[in-house]
Amino acid sequence: MIDNDIYSGRSTTLDVMLDALSTYEVPEGADCRAVYGISADSRAVVPGSVFVAVRGVAVDGHTFIDKAIEAGATTVVCEELPAEIASDVTYIKVPDSREALGRLASRFFGDPSDELTLVGVTGTNGKTTIATLLYETARLRGLRAGLISTVANIVDGDSVPAEHTTPDPVHLNRLLRRMVDAGCTFASMEVSSHACDQHRIAGLTFAGGIFTNLTRDHMDYHKTVDAYLKAKKSFFDGLPATAFALSNADDRNGAVMLQNTVARRAFYSVRDVADFAVKVVEDRLDGMLLEIAGRQVETMFVGRFNASNLAAVYGACMLLGWPADEVMLAMSRLRPVTGRFQPFRSSDGVTAIVDYAHTPDALVNVLDTINEVAPDGSNVITVCGCGGNRDKGKRPLMARAAADRSDIVILTSDNPRNEKPEAILDDMLAGLDAAALSRTTVMADRRAAIRKAVEIALPGDIILIAGKGHETEQIIGDEVHHFDDSQEVTEAFVLKSNNKLI
Repeated sequence: MIDNDIYSGRSTTLDVMLDALSTYEVPEGADCRAVYGISADSRAVVPGSVFVAVRGVAVDGHTFIDKAIEAGATTVVCEELPAEIASDVTYIKVPDSREALGRLASRFFGDPSDELTLVGVTGTNGKTTIATLLYETARLRGLRAGLISTVANIVDGDSVPAEHTTPDPVHLNRLLRRMVDAGCTFASMEVSSHACDQHRIAGLTFAGGIFTNLTRDHMDYHKTVDAYLKAKKSFFDGLPATAFALSNADDRNGAVMLQNTVARRAFYSVRDVADFAVKVVEDRLDGMLLEIAGRQVETMFVGRFNASNLAAVYGACMLLGWPADEVMLAMSRLRPVTGRFQPFRSSDGVTAIVDYAHTPDALVNVLDTINEVAPDGSNVITVCGCGGNRDKGKRPLMARAAADRSDIVILTSDNPRNEKPEAILDDMLAGLDAAALSRTTVMADRRAAIRKAVEIALPGDIILIAGKGHETEQIIGDEVHHFDDSQEVTEAFVLKSNNKLI
């Protein structure tokens, strides 16, 4: 849906916007004309807009220049000038339209990140949890804060719909401007590899960056792990000297990420000595006791991967100069993020965990944690699938990770999109040997798979429902259906207790 109200009456002048660019050419000379909007989508152009022609994965914005002008664009930013030049339009030629879009969008909205203490979090797993917990910690300290994440965008407690991990530059800067206008002084945000590669964060001023880990993901886009790594590393390469760069010492790519940064470097760890080291003193199904900087804190989180997330949160808070006593108190009050190791318990003593784990490494981390805290004699039942139109290479790896760490596996659909669910499941089954296959059931219907897991679970057993986490929709073909794993397992528990589960 096109949001033509995004600009909310804002305006500036073209010369002010162009000051945000380091390199550009203006064939006919720039002017001081008023600018009332900026867009890379010709359908979202309002009269007096700057239209930025971006070369996308599927379409080239240069082919829509005429449509943008028809809609009222008075300035066109492009990498290649069109054959026909409109006399009443100013054309700005730039080497990289994507980067220009980010910088121009930031300037149009008054460079809102300059007025915030903005911390970005990148990595394969843990981004949502760390960004959200930083936001919650800031709020618990009494600060007005904002959050940009996969689960939710929040402006001082008010939710704003989230469509992408990192929004496009126009919506991103509009959101940051809303935070500033609401009195926010701090914001945390997820920074995806796509956002780095597509320069969606160009023009933003970060006070700090955090690296979580790097495992196979988004190969459908990046093609190679090296390209994926370089995309994330570019975030740290671009941090200013005034910022901090905090990395996971327990990840083999942790040091690589900070090789070329000019920001202040620091590391966190749950395994070894580091600037910010966290030790798991006690791990239970209902929480962990952690030791941080010689002090112990009881938390509501479970698992070593969450201990690592909390180490990153603590380290970032210290690097921001927040008082340690306030941060430790806040950490004891923090709660798990929706869809991230979120527990549900039935009346007969079965525990279900809903988690967003959708990569082999994330699935391994969650299942290792479950096995560490599972009662003796209990079964671990895993329900998982893989998305359609995405990296096929990880499908057998996901199935193998589930089978190696579960007593029973039920392979099912995630978001099949435009692939046949059976074809996706066949790709997953290719990762299993005869022994694993004997413990594996295939059910393409995700609701039926969840209900089957609940049906066979005995008191003390733990069910992991992995892959969708916080998501409340399932994409089948071109249709989007409501589907919430949390709701499904809760309903299955009720049906079982009433002897109505079939």
